[in-house]
Amino acid sequence: MVRRLILVFAIGCGGARAQQAIGSVGVQNANIAGALEVSNGRAILVGNTTVTARDRTAEIQLNRGGTVRVCATSGLHVTSGQGTSGSPPLTLALDRGAIEVQMPATTHDMVMTPDLRFTLHGDGPLDLQLRVTRNGDTCVENRGAQAPTLQIADQFGEATYELRPGQHVLFEHGSLKEVVDHETSSCGCPAEPAMTVADALLNGGKTETPDDASKNAKTAAELHPFPAAVSAGLAPVAIPQAPVGDLHEQVSATLASGDGADSLAPAAASDAKPAATSSATQSAPPPTPPPAEPQKRGFGHTLGRFFRKIFGGA
Repeated sequence: MVRRLILVFAIGCGGARAQQAIGSVGVQNANIAGALEVSNGRAILVGNTTVTARDRTAEIQLNRGGTVRVCATSGLHVTSGQGTSGSPPLTLALDRGAIEVQMPATTHDMVMTPDLRFTLHGDGPLDLQLRVTRNGDTCVENRGAQAPTLQIADQFGEATYELRPGQHVLFEHGSLKEVVDHETSSCGCPAEPAMTVADALLNGGKTETPDDASKNAKTAAELHPFPAAVSAGLAPVAIPQAPVGDLHEQVSATLASGDGADSLAPAAASDAKPAATSSATQSAPPPTPPPAEPQKRGFGHTLGRFFRKIFGGA
């Protein structure tokens, strides 16, 4: 009976050790498959788990300390092994895309791609950026002067490559025989967009600039300085007033009568003086009077003109 209890206790301890949590990741940023538990919006990774990032980087917080950033749309398999002491070893297998690993690493940890396998020569602070493209090109940057040396082996051959601290290389088509020893392109996560995919679709793919933000912050009165009633013709438009102190002239005209017809005689303009009213004014001329009737002549006058024409008189 005692032996049976000891056996059950040993099996229970082994199961608890096998189910030790690896870390956690936010469920809003990734699709998670495998052994996990969900608590407070985060998926607790317990065993063999696959984390596929959505349109933004998904960050795995490791229980041992450090993080693994799974770049947007990338897929990563995370497996926890059996460790005799300390943190259990981790195996990170990248299918496609890119990851950024920052953690205290040991010689029992491993990183894999479809073509290559990475192991460590010694324990140390690992700061690794890794990217795999569709054609197999594998970009690797072993960052930091204190980083452990990485031993890289071909998954399907016997070729090996030693990646020293601070070294940045590209293995073309995942081959250890086609190496760009001084790669300059980034191996980590690309810069994330300023808005989500849904927002980009709604805005036609345009991002908001600081000028756009300041325009959007304006009130309706600033964007439309004239009231709606004025623009619709329901209220009179205010006449702009002349600034106080400006000069303006006032012009007027009067009617003067003369022999046979009336004529307009312009009157002298008043002396210029500072404006005391809101605007310059001009008096309207009075209506034009009807034309004067011609003077009527008598019969004697007409007869006299007839005899003057006959006898040549003036």
